[in-house]
Amino acid sequence: MASSSFDASSSSSYTYEDYKETADWLLARTEQRPRVAIICGSGLGGLADLLDKRNVFPYGDIPGFPQSTVPGHAGRLVFGELSGRPCVCMQGRFHFYEGYGAHTTAYPVRVFSLLGVETLVVTNAAGGLNGRFDPGDVMLIRDHINMPGLAGETPLRGPNDQRFGPRFPAMSDAYDRELSALARRTAEEQGLGGGSLREGVYCFVGGPSYETVAECKLLRLLGADAVGMSTVPEVLVARHCGLRVLGLSLITNKVVSDYASEEAANHQEVLETTRLRSQDLQRLVSHVIAKI
Repeated sequence: MASSSFDASSSSSYTYEDYKETADWLLARTEQRPRVAIICGSGLGGLADLLDKRNVFPYGDIPGFPQSTVPGHAGRLVFGELSGRPCVCMQGRFHFYEGYGAHTTAYPVRVFSLLGVETLVVTNAAGGLNGRFDPGDVMLIRDHINMPGLAGETPLRGPNDQRFGPRFPAMSDAYDRELSALARRTAEEQGLGGGSLREGVYCFVGGPSYETVAECKLLRLLGADAVGMSTVPEVLVARHCGLRVLGLSLITNKVVSDYASEEAANHQEVLETTRLRSQDLQRLVSHVIAKI
């Protein structure tokens, strides 16, 4: 395992040189020069298996990288080609509920920027708040609600380094409209457009507990269509760095919004739904990347 001086639990201790050290370490060990980065959600790491000419790096070997501790997250960084495009793929991401600070959860995205990545594709498993959504649907993320961020828990907190981006980045265009339109067209070509492709607002919460009935009702009133425990910190940093972002949620379950219900959300249900529908999402992502 590579030695590292980074403190993965620290909230804002990273410097430009820290990110550059990680990027330079990777660039010295692979000939791939990715232009697209993909972050895989729970159970969706099979996207990385589609890459050709792969170079695989366990997170534990990479200076500065924390460890992924969640079932369904393999903890590997995979370089290769997808549909002929040079890509880098994260098999597993980092979450607040694992004990990491906001800066650590989004650490890889700044590294990707220094690698030359221009487009970030984020995928996640999410609970369906919108009553019209069914488990197995794919939701194209149009916008997000950042619950921890509204209280100041954000990877952009602290001193700003202009080499990455501006002090006050706009988020009204967080999800690239051209990429979203491309994803819609591609989904229609694949037969997903008629029913199982949705579009909506993703709400980010800290986890690891699933939401109460009252919280689900509140989030729905706020305009959220799906809820999950990831993605938004990565999107904030990506946009701060000037990367284009495409976001896709696989709806794995309907949230419990009725006190009379005997159902309860669980992680095994999430992984089972992703197992059944992951190929559709993988095919959509690979075809979109081919057209970028």
